[in-house]
Amino acid sequence: MARELTFAQNVERSIIKTYRKDIWNPFVEACKNYKLISAGDRIAVCISGGKDSVLLAMCMKHLQKHSDVPFELRFICMDPGYNHANRRQIEMNCEKLEIPVEIFESNIFDVTTSAGGSPCYLCARMRRGHLYARAKEIGCNKIALGHHLSDVIETTLMGMFYGSQLQAMLPKLKSTNFEGMQLIRPLYCVNEKAVIKWREYNNLEFIQCACRFVDEYSKSQDGIGESKRQEIKFLIDDLKKTNPDVEHNIFKSIHNVKLDTFIAYKQKGTEHSFLEEFEDD
Repeated sequence: MARELTFAQNVERSIIKTYRKDIWNPFVEACKNYKLISAGDRIAVCISGGKDSVLLAMCMKHLQKHSDVPFELRFICMDPGYNHANRRQIEMNCEKLEIPVEIFESNIFDVTTSAGGSPCYLCARMRRGHLYARAKEIGCNKIALGHHLSDVIETTLMGMFYGSQLQAMLPKLKSTNFEGMQLIRPLYCVNEKAVIKWREYNNLEFIQCACRFVDEYSKSQDGIGESKRQEIKFLIDDLKKTNPDVEHNIFKSIHNVKLDTFIAYKQKGTEHSFLEEFEDD
């Protein structure tokens, strides 16, 4: 008689069965192509409570069981000041999905609320610093975040439209403030649409941003509020109506940069101009 699977096992199974093409294969592809995981790594999988980070945790759990490369996992979640309902939602999801999460507290929401200006950038930087510090404290050499292909595309376009720069999001990078630590993004090749389908298929409910500013965004009549990222999402969806490959093309473009055609670029903090290589006739 076949052993009955737990809810968590069924959810994990859906990743490699129902969503093998759209989630599991791109996940493995990113890990291999960008060399995200090495033998002996101790990786802190960072759980925010949203769909992306929880999917990442499930993928990493399954990979650890079947990988030829031995590595260790810890699952950490920073509570930046969630209300009770959001905190409890994270705890229940981790219990239900059999993720042994370790939650620690910080006061990031209080700090960013009182800082003034745009809080999102400050919040993101502070979150990452706390996660690096906690991961290093428990003996990890890497943190894994749940950024996916759609984040990569949107960040690239936001840099162009609102930052006057061409800047992508790397699949891994070395920490400049925590020696020996790296950040990896194993969902780098997974489209957000697939994550949403996986969530709905398994009837899972996750917290959204849970930021104290979200209520203000939701009051907006156009559904965008102050979120430029949401604006970019709408733009991409609109472009896909006439160009279904637009996401794929944007993603491939950051792997196919022709520096010879650029007026100027910055590398390791140093600015360069095409004039450096230009010779007058």
